[in-house]
Amino acid sequence: MRVATWNVNSVRARAGRVVDWLVREDVDVVGLQEIKCKPEQFPFDAFREAGYEVELHGLSQWNGVAFASRLPMDDVEITFPSQPGFAKGHEGPDQPKEARAIGVTVEGVRLWSLYVPNGRELGDPHYDYKLDWLARLADETRAWLAETPDLPLALMGDWNVAPLDSDVWDMSVFAGSTHVSAPEREAFARFEEVGLSDVVRPRIPTGYTYWDYKQLRFPKNEGMRIDFIMGSSAFADLVTSAAIHRDERKGDAPSDHVPVVVDLDLDTELDDDRPMIF
Repeated sequence: MRVATWNVNSVRARAGRVVDWLVREDVDVVGLQEIKCKPEQFPFDAFREAGYEVELHGLSQWNGVAFASRLPMDDVEITFPSQPGFAKGHEGPDQPKEARAIGVTVEGVRLWSLYVPNGRELGDPHYDYKLDWLARLADETRAWLAETPDLPLALMGDWNVAPLDSDVWDMSVFAGSTHVSAPEREAFARFEEVGLSDVVRPRIPTGYTYWDYKQLRFPKNEGMRIDFIMGSSAFADLVTSAAIHRDERKGDAPSDHVPVVVDLDLDTELDDDRPMIF
């Protein structure tokens, strides 16, 4: 089974490109982030014509997460139970929850598509929100694995954290900014403490997944590695190969992120004659 994650930065603007890639790369299920649309605005027809059904959580022209799958999706869950909310200038327990998390189960594998808050600037309320969001998700993950230790679970998406210095092109450029701060990296590391691991890095130690549109960042390879597939031990044991599809940052109107893909040793009726990735 081939599983992928991709921050598409507006699915309406890139539906054709995303669907073409899904078909070309023989992807079974993809978690999408920053779809930037409400359900009634999603380009369902393009996906259905290619054989993909869609589950999504979108509230406005911002944020938004989804899954597109050729295999049945069960146990669809919108937001994780303790997910905090956020609204500028709004405090208290009743803050609205943003469209940043959706979970599905495919072939017994539990998958979450996540768009972690950006944080904006150190000291900004959005930064505190980001840390709280990650802390609560880590607590939920610990509980999920405590209840079902053998669960093949993957949290995947745009984490908006670069956990290693090598995950940005120049640490001096990021001095005093988000994505590389110690609290953010500690929040990311906590997922390893509760039982997850990056299932891509052992196979692809270096490489970026995001390049800003500004200042010719992509031609200069001034990127960041902020898109991850974090899997439980049961999920990691299924992974046979991984890829970062850097070429998807090229061409007409690309997203500023590229897909991250893993193959799982999990046979489905769609697996005959599948090309391998390395």
